[in-house]
Amino acid sequence: MALPLKITVLAAVLLLGACRSDPISFHTLTPVQLSNKGGGAQIPIEALSVPPQVDRAQIVIRQGNSGLAILETDWWGATLADELRGALSDQLSNTGGQGATSVRIEVQRFDSIPGQYALIDAKWRLRPSGATDSGLLTCRSTLQTPSGPSIDELVTAQQNNVKRLAAAISQAAGNPRGCPPAS
Repeated sequence: MALPLKITVLAAVLLLGACRSDPISFHTLTPVQLSNKGGGAQIPIEALSVPPQVDRAQIVIRQGNSGLAILETDWWGATLADELRGALSDQLSNTGGQGATSVRIEVQRFDSIPGQYALIDAKWRLRPSGATDSGLLTCRSTLQTPSGPSIDELVTAQQNNVKRLAAAISQAAGNPRGCPPAS
């Protein structure tokens, strides 16, 4: 093999090796073990919204005081809104058996800071079946869980927040007198 051909082949192999990208890891907000629901009626989600900055398939983390980073190799199994809807739907039940109640959830903040914490700040409104606007119960939950430095630990912390949000909504559905105390 001639020297120029060897150099060309070597350059091509090096260029192809440099183009290799890291594999994508997919994560979910649905924990492996779901909590026992107690056999209550399911609470349907009428609507769910999340801030547009984080509503994507790629995981978004905070950097510093004002920065955001979109992780190119760590993704949710779906967009964040769909992932959150699925995780909450799996865990929401009306354990009080008070009849059909639905919920609307508006996530105000969904912060993920590796090595510090995961936070969900959400306003939610319960609508008992047949209720008028005066029969609606509007609550707010701010849930924060410490997190280790890895993305897996951050996802686990967010799973914990989702579980706590579902528990608060279920508790309020079973006790329509008011919002659960802040946790």
